[in-house]
Amino acid sequence: MPRVKTGVVRRRRHKKVLKQARGFFSGRRKHFRKAKEQLEHSLVYAYRDRKQKKRDIKRLWIIRINAACRLNDINYSRFMNGMKLAGIELDRKILADMAMNDSAAFASLVVKAKEALN
Repeated sequence: MPRVKTGVVRRRRHKKVLKQARGFFSGRRKHFRKAKEQLEHSLVYAYRDRKQKKRDIKRLWIIRINAACRLNDINYSRFMNGMKLAGIELDRKILADMAMNDSAAFASLVVKAKEALN
């Protein structure tokens, strides 16, 4: 049985890993074994952080809404409860944008939420 050498296959596999490892620091982009280990970690971090990014953005929206609510003498949880009781269905992304860019419209929403609570 003839001896099989892995030259072409190995080179292709190494080139693929090293191409993905561009931008890594020092030997982690130059040496295959280190690049492969770092690439595996990097892909895990990327997968995890795609999920975490959504959480972080939602947290930011809530912080912005709460800050705008407190300027209008109400806290976040009472505001969201009042919005639900008033039947106003705006998501946090829109509310955060209104809180940042259109404070008059947000203040009118706060008034409606307060009325619904009483």
